[in-house]
Amino acid sequence: MPYTKSPRPYKAEYEKQKERGEHPDRMERQRARRKVDASSPDENKNGKADKREGKDIDHVKMLSKGGSNKDGVRIVTPAKNRARNGHSTKEKGGKKPA
Repeated sequence: MPYTKSPRPYKAEYEKQKERGEHPDRMERQRARRKVDASSPDENKNGKADKREGKDIDHVKMLSKGGSNKDGVRIVTPAKNRARNGHSTKEKGGKKPA
């Protein structure tokens, strides 16, 4: 929902993230993006690695399942990364483990 009549409450949103426990995962995702950007060429000098332009950083073991950057990251299309939605890529039929 766009904020047309009042400014967006960034500080309140940040506090809610910390209350819900999202802050550490958010920081882990940011570290993964920065690592890829630092280790890959950026020919057009826009701050993003060329191979990451328009792509998402996907954690091999999801952060919500206890993963970290040490478990590995890969660059995938946003559609594939978001379609995964808690499902393992190794599971047949894309179903969640029981």
